[in-house]
Amino acid sequence: MKNMTFFRIIPMLPFAFAGQIASAQTPGPSAAAPAAHDTAAAHSSPDTAVTVSFGGFVDNYYAYDFGRPVNFDRPFTTQAVRHNEFNVNLAWVEVKVTGLRVRGRLALQAGTSVQSNYGGEPAIGTVSGPSLSRFIQEAVGGYQIAPTLWVDGGIFLSHIGMENWTSRDNPTYTRSLSFDFTPAYESGVKLTWQATPKLSALITVVNGWQNISENNQDKAVGARLDYARSSSTTFSYYNFVGNEVSSSRLRVFNGVGFKSGLTSAFTLQGNVDYGTQQQAGTGSSSWWSAGLIGKLQVTPVVGISGRAERYQDPDQVIVVTGSPDGFQATMASLGLDVSPLGNTRVLWRSELRGTWAGDPIFPNRSASTGVSKSNTLLVTSLALTF
Repeated sequence: MKNMTFFRIIPMLPFAFAGQIASAQTPGPSAAAPAAHDTAAAHSSPDTAVTVSFGGFVDNYYAYDFGRPVNFDRPFTTQAVRHNEFNVNLAWVEVKVTGLRVRGRLALQAGTSVQSNYGGEPAIGTVSGPSLSRFIQEAVGGYQIAPTLWVDGGIFLSHIGMENWTSRDNPTYTRSLSFDFTPAYESGVKLTWQATPKLSALITVVNGWQNISENNQDKAVGARLDYARSSSTTFSYYNFVGNEVSSSRLRVFNGVGFKSGLTSAFTLQGNVDYGTQQQAGTGSSSWWSAGLIGKLQVTPVVGISGRAERYQDPDQVIVVTGSPDGFQATMASLGLDVSPLGNTRVLWRSELRGTWAGDPIFPNRSASTGVSKSNTLLVTSLALTF
């Protein structure tokens, strides 16, 4: 979603970034390097060992917003965006191709999170905009140009952040504000290099900040580093540099994050992001966010999660509210996960989430002005992976 209307994707794919954090939207530590004789064989013979696989995911939900928005739409989020309504948050089907030197994924999607997230797609010309783009989660193909170097091109999930587009792969059901206001998808080309068994690097050239259709004549670049300090702890750095809105407004974004399994049952994940953008005739403006998420797997079937986050965008560079102090908000949530099979194939998740802002920006039917400074959400979801 662009500014107030665009929101951050995606299931992580084992082939998309030479291995990655399973619960992150973005790439993580790579899988072990192939054996020397396998690599030699791959580069000396045709790639005949190609595997094609199919899969899918369905996330159905019911959400109750205590502000009871009149038009049922919940602003400032991509997840559980409809109040008092049974609906589909995200459903996708995929076909994946994997081989010694080729890989690819085509995934088609639908759901209310898709409508929200792709609402800011530029519509310049007659063959652009969200009418087609929102149905394409990924359409990407890759080729191994060296034993530890891949090139991929097409539409793919974003390299930014620590969360995933698919709810199943995150410690909490809804996404952080950091996720919702950074790209969930990109369109372009990327190079992924497994520098060492513990360090992976990615460089990407894309159309822009979460857009498949172009909105100006420039391209943007980004990078990501993931360092696996151990089998349970990974540190990440990611960035984005490009002209947005117009060719004279340079946007620079940097973020760091980590994910650590402190014990076999407790996982901690956090991020700090900071961005700046040139403004016409007013110098530059900045925004930042920081968050921490913890999850305790009480039993193989029951898990509990908690989250706290702060997001500051007083100049409304990313989140447009029209209020005097812009979007400055604190968010906290508590979640309960039940996986009857002891894995994520069937997952029932519930979450209580509160958001507090400096200005009255949330729809509230009980308030005399129709808006309030706080918002409370209760959501429950049943998801199936097949």
